[in-house]
Amino acid sequence: MSFASLRLSEPLLRAIAELSYEAPTPVQRAAIPAILEGRDLCASAQTGSGKTAAFVLPILERLSAAHRGSSYVRALVLVPTRELALQIEDDARQLARYLPASLKICVAVGGVSINPQMMALRGGADLLLATPGRLLDLVQHNAVRLSSLETLVLDEADRMFSKGFAKELGEVLALLPIECQKLLISATFPDQVQSLAERLLRDPVRVAIDSSSTPSAATIGQRAIEVDTRTRTPLLRHLLETHDWPRVLVFVASRHGVEHLAGKLTRAGFSALPLHGELSQGARSHALAELREQRVRVVIATDLAARGLDVAGLSAVINYDLPRSATDYVHRIGRTGRAGESGVAISFISADDVAHFRLIEKRNQLSVPREQIVGFEPTDKARVVHDVALDSNGGIKGKRKSKKDKLREAANK
Repeated sequence: MSFASLRLSEPLLRAIAELSYEAPTPVQRAAIPAILEGRDLCASAQTGSGKTAAFVLPILERLSAAHRGSSYVRALVLVPTRELALQIEDDARQLARYLPASLKICVAVGGVSINPQMMALRGGADLLLATPGRLLDLVQHNAVRLSSLETLVLDEADRMFSKGFAKELGEVLALLPIECQKLLISATFPDQVQSLAERLLRDPVRVAIDSSSTPSAATIGQRAIEVDTRTRTPLLRHLLETHDWPRVLVFVASRHGVEHLAGKLTRAGFSALPLHGELSQGARSHALAELREQRVRVVIATDLAARGLDVAGLSAVINYDLPRSATDYVHRIGRTGRAGESGVAISFISADDVAHFRLIEKRNQLSVPREQIVGFEPTDKARVVHDVALDSNGGIKGKRKSKKDKLREAANK
């Protein structure tokens, strides 16, 4: 199947060809026709499977086919992070390069001044990429009108329905017209999100491509290295010294841990930058741009960077601290091995992490062989966690947890 067979117009096909998209991915083949028909959609597919183009292309097609100036927003994409909004904006502009210049694409995110965004949204927008908090700020300033919205996309829908966004999302949904087309896009759809989707969507088309949360073994080599907590940093330095990875993303549980580790690596002679929610938007964008352009080799990040970000040629993802949930593990390691490229995902397993990583494996139907690196063999004994189970987010719940599990949960609140 070709993109032309999906009834996309010549300007979009031209942009697709210049971006070297060879053929539609499975999620694109299933989603694009449904969205063009105006159907609601619930689509799940693995990270790196082309989900962004699967909704951006048909939305651009519909906007350009019935292009009209207006004072309201026609299509809205809601995302959980500023970085994801900016990346989708970049993708949309590249795909829309040969569409009418009057087609207006705007982005509205927090962390920067609201005034330029208010100015940009004067006269409405054809496509708006936004985070929920900033969108509601703009609504309160009468800078955005959603009463005639044609299409709503909830990207990373599993996180958009989480407790942190539930209230804001409810306020946004209350502003939409009844007939608005709604698209839910995510790599995973936990049971609680499925039930919410049932109430939100009208007779939706359901697309599940590799809907298991198991990461792709074909493109991501997964490793689990046993190591004492106190020797993780020396081990990380050893791996960076002995592998020729041009771009590396290292995940740490807390903002303080990010800054601390980035400082250690910098002092050891490695080019490294931090990435977390307390940084300004300029600093966050700078870190990602430096990584993409290979002006910095290592970015140390919290889970802020786990979802939606696409860094071409990202060689390795390292879980310096394990993620809290099995779902977050999938999103983290999905930053590598994208678009058919190969990558490696390495998790450091300390004694306190043994039970938690087993639960991550069980939830994702994985079995990652444990290994030890000469000179960094662990000496600590594994802590036993009794009566453990997975909570609704894939995290640990039970009568007893290790001290590290409790600290990890506190850092993610």
